[in-house]
Amino acid sequence: MKKPVKQKAVGQLIGPLTIETLANGGKGIAREQGRVIFVAGAFPGDVVLCRLTKEKKNYAEGEVAELQQPSPLRRTPPCPVADECGGCQWQQLPYSEQLKWKQQLFNDTLTRQAGVEPSCLLPIVPAAEELNYRSRVQVKCCRSSEGFVVGFFRPQSRSVVAIQGCPVMAPALNLILSRLHESFVDSPFASDVSQIDLSIGSDDRLRAIVHYSGRDILELTSLLRSLAEKHGFAVGIQVEHKDSLRMICGDEDLTISVDQPEIFLNYAAGGFAQINLKQNQKLVDYVVSAADLQGAERVLDLYCGMGNFSLPLARRSKFVVGVENYAQSIKMARRNAETNKINNAEFHVLPAERSFLSFREKFDLLVLDPPRAGAYSVVKLLQQKPISKIIYVSCDPQTLARDLKFLLGIGYIIISSQAYDMFPQTHHVESVTVLKYCPE
Repeated sequence: MKKPVKQKAVGQLIGPLTIETLANGGKGIAREQGRVIFVAGAFPGDVVLCRLTKEKKNYAEGEVAELQQPSPLRRTPPCPVADECGGCQWQQLPYSEQLKWKQQLFNDTLTRQAGVEPSCLLPIVPAAEELNYRSRVQVKCCRSSEGFVVGFFRPQSRSVVAIQGCPVMAPALNLILSRLHESFVDSPFASDVSQIDLSIGSDDRLRAIVHYSGRDILELTSLLRSLAEKHGFAVGIQVEHKDSLRMICGDEDLTISVDQPEIFLNYAAGGFAQINLKQNQKLVDYVVSAADLQGAERVLDLYCGMGNFSLPLARRSKFVVGVENYAQSIKMARRNAETNKINNAEFHVLPAERSFLSFREKFDLLVLDPPRAGAYSVVKLLQQKPISKIIYVSCDPQTLARDLKFLLGIGYIIISSQAYDMFPQTHHVESVTVLKYCPE
């Protein structure tokens, strides 16, 4: 009879452990007496002492307390605080290794959890740049013993790791952050600035939104206006929620471009745009190619945002209906259609699942680009009202696998599924899956 593993207290050190592989979510996997241990900050080949952070009957979670023998896969990370910051998980791996593991984890998830045939899985699309790619970022701020600090939260913490700059951010955003940091360090505003949102568009225009809870709005406004005018960026103050945003200098909207000839998409502060603009262009091009529209098709784009896929597809189809439950995004989608002179696309503020059954039109193509939670509430409805072709854009392989398993069970087949590395230095991956309805 197998002896049960004696549970250890959270905080206790165990090891040495040899890391065997990586798990979805980016943690290393080791085994202790047959039990799986997930170790944050560890990589295949590492030998570590592990501090337990979570204890369960069949597995445990922990973090590296001491790296006793580093893996030969490791490199010196580009960022000096990579081991402390929660923003990136895989900077310690060379980019070629990151791609290898992303491909393997993506393929394993879809084949094991959804039964996807390996022959349907295409090679991952690498990013053009492993650094300096991030076009949007939320920088956390606080006053500490070190003074006014800007940076990112530690993993599983609200403690801010101080940075001088971030190597995955666009260089122009690092420059703005440096200017704002210098301005706040010795100012009376420092204790009341909790976050700075930084963004850059395809045309290199810049925007900063300062989250402020203090009372000296007029004085802060004067400081920020002077700084923005001197260094050429738009700036606003947000005092509570998104609706409280007030622009001080410059335009609130930024622009990204997709498709050829270019479609220019504006998005407001608080709206969604992909953080890797070059990869987003590749993603849109692939979706357009996979759609293979001939001009007579009717397209339903759920979770459409500001029209990232809707408007390029509208150019090639009879009409497109875009649906999003965030009113500001639909407002921008309508404006983007008008600006780009695309008049065969309509947009609605509705929950995706409710809209799906409410439209009387018979659609030829369904595009899904849901948040991390996936689109299960929608794919269940396809059993009642199937659409002949689906293009599913996902940012989470786990929820994608769950949804694909259901679709495969109701008569869909997978034509292809391909991962895109939108987020180098992290474990995250985007993907595009193309399905066709083939009932028996």
